[in-house]
Amino acid sequence: MECSRTIGQVVLPVFYDVDPSEVRHQTGEFGNAFQNLLKGIAKMEHKWLLEEKKDESPLSQRLELRWRPALHEAASLAGFVVLNSKNENEVIEDLVKNITRLLDKTDLFVANNPVGIESRVRDMIPLLDIQQSNDVLLLGMWGMGGIGKTTVAKAIYNEIGCNFECRSFLANIREVWDQNAGQVNLQEQLLFDICKEKTIKIQNIESGNIIVRDRLCNKKVLLVLDDVNTLDQLNTLCGSREWFGSGSRIIITTRDMHLLRGNRVDQVYKMKEMDGSESIELFSWHAFKKSSPKEDFLGISQNVVEYSGGLPLALEVLGSYLFERRVTEWECVLEKLKRIPNDQVQKKLKISYDGLNDDIEKEIFLDIACFFIGMDRNDVIHILNGCELYPEIGISVLVERSLVTVDERNRIGMHDLLRDMGREIIREKSPKDPEERSRLWFNQDVIDVLSEQTGTKVVEGLALKLPRDNAKCFSTKAFKKMKRLRLLQLAGVKLDGNFQYLSRNLRWLSWNAFPLTCIPADFYQENLVCIELENSNVKVVWKDSQKMENLKILNLSHSHHLTQSPDFSKMPNLEKLVLKDCRKLSEVSPS
Repeated sequence: MECSRTIGQVVLPVFYDVDPSEVRHQTGEFGNAFQNLLKGIAKMEHKWLLEEKKDESPLSQRLELRWRPALHEAASLAGFVVLNSKNENEVIEDLVKNITRLLDKTDLFVANNPVGIESRVRDMIPLLDIQQSNDVLLLGMWGMGGIGKTTVAKAIYNEIGCNFECRSFLANIREVWDQNAGQVNLQEQLLFDICKEKTIKIQNIESGNIIVRDRLCNKKVLLVLDDVNTLDQLNTLCGSREWFGSGSRIIITTRDMHLLRGNRVDQVYKMKEMDGSESIELFSWHAFKKSSPKEDFLGISQNVVEYSGGLPLALEVLGSYLFERRVTEWECVLEKLKRIPNDQVQKKLKISYDGLNDDIEKEIFLDIACFFIGMDRNDVIHILNGCELYPEIGISVLVERSLVTVDERNRIGMHDLLRDMGREIIREKSPKDPEERSRLWFNQDVIDVLSEQTGTKVVEGLALKLPRDNAKCFSTKAFKKMKRLRLLQLAGVKLDGNFQYLSRNLRWLSWNAFPLTCIPADFYQENLVCIELENSNVKVVWKDSQKMENLKILNLSHSHHLTQSPDFSKMPNLEKLVLKDCRKLSEVSPS
């Protein structure tokens, strides 16, 4: 029993024609036999001590002090009870089969450098309630791609596997599911892991469901379903709690929170990104083969870690890529990453984007990645509703798929690497010709397109934010061919010319430090849903009132020259008005 406690040896007590409770408490026939054994040892010991003339504490007493708690501990373990057996051969075969299965606990490889894994395992194990509950419990692990769900699940599988009669880790379910006969193969793999029988052949999913249920319903099972992305997968491999024996635990890793809703699981563990110290250590193991950076690389290593945003995948990939490279090469890589993400990281993260239900959800994701990070969720919904993109459900799906976050202030967020992934999807459609991309956000690309007036009807969104001391002026003719432009965000920019060249399809106009004293009359605005003119020079919004039936948001905050508000009767659907710090505002429309 001491070896079990100190080095983890497996103890399998066999109670042959004896009740475990008699062994635990040393009562009944077993207790009598045990007492007689101690008396026999004491008698032999007494005779030997007299002959040798030694004065020592009796061995029988020392043995009794050790044996009684050891017997109590051993009899408290789940073992094999054989009572009134008439066929010892069957008993022996059954024992051999069960022991072979129990000892077949090959651990999974977790990681060469398991940084941060132990703390996450400690956080999760209490959620599984292994010792206290005999119910069948399901635990969901949710998080974005590359955050380490599979790695932590493997570590938990290794840590607690010995507490179960049998176990199975079904890896890469999303990938295997779409392969030829992949669904049946997963069911067969599950049955082999649990039953250790290679002869089980499944004809179809429906018959497989019945076989899995019948074979597992009396077994205490640990099952990990890794990278699940559809309900069909859950229904095929984990149809209901009744499929599993008492005390079973099922762990599901997924990028999609929707799969874990509706009481499908008992607990959800949200994977957290690595903190600063964990990030630098993991990166260093891959970049330097030690736990901290070389002295000459301290600063630039921190830059790479900041870029990675606590994502283990990025830290490992970039660290391995930069191993044994010179500082100048590191600097070049970092500069390139500002424009083009690492290919391995891009492919892993893009899986979530490719798995979205339709093009509309993808459009919403790309709009957010380019323009709406940090904005109020309700404002974004208004704008995207104006674009007929059904954002209420779309944004909810993106949050469930770990692609977008909404914080306690209702602000939309996105991991920097997911943002870069979305922007790269747009860039790679036309790597050399930015005017042929659907969205433009990189300052130099936008400046080139506006300066050379090469914009096309492909462009749907454009953002150019410059510092005030470096403001630039462009001709409105640069927008002439951008007929499908929906989203326009400017700062530190002046436009010269006829505003009728701006798209009639604009839904969102955000122009910080708007330089004019009013919005030009020749600017078509009827489709605008949101106008944001913070820090503007406007004195009046419009000289001649305009009918703005679609306008939901008007933000004129910090417009220090504004003297009067617009006529609100012309904006029947206005829901949000911001006039903060408009110091000269003296006249507000009574409407």
